[in-house]
Amino acid sequence: MDVDHKSRSLLIDRWFRSEYRWLRTRVVKDVGCPHSAEDIAAETFAQLLTLRDLLSVRAPRALLGTIARRLMYEGWRRRDLEKAYRESLANQEEGYHPSPEEQALVIEALLTVDRLLDGLSSKAKTAFLLHQLDGLTYAEIAAELAVSPSRVQQYMVQAFKHIYQATTHP
Repeated sequence: MDVDHKSRSLLIDRWFRSEYRWLRTRVVKDVGCPHSAEDIAAETFAQLLTLRDLLSVRAPRALLGTIARRLMYEGWRRRDLEKAYRESLANQEEGYHPSPEEQALVIEALLTVDRLLDGLSSKAKTAFLLHQLDGLTYAEIAAELAVSPSRVQQYMVQAFKHIYQATTHP
């Protein structure tokens, strides 16, 4: 084991011993469930293992809180997407029942698209989704969003650029 790896391991161990209880308590206030808070706090520390420059962190609570908040938001986003998907399934034809595996694949695809579009304005996201999923023209999207068709075109350029950058520079 090299010195840097050993130092990182000791640092994470020290933070875990000193900050885990604080983090779990903080997260349970936001999520309302002690079991979910345990999962998020544990995953927060697991994600520390992937960070490169841990030895220079001066405010571990700020870092831990940021990682935990991101995990909470991802959980809430996933829950909301799953709910919307299940609602759309409920409105489908009676004979259509995707398998649990198909449902899981669709939810993962939705989460991937959501992550790719993260950072765009809500109108740019909506324009992209209306065009790509619903097949609406720029004029139809413009009417829906109460903007000009040229503005829709700008939203689409932003979306494609954003997705390209997200997929080529992860």
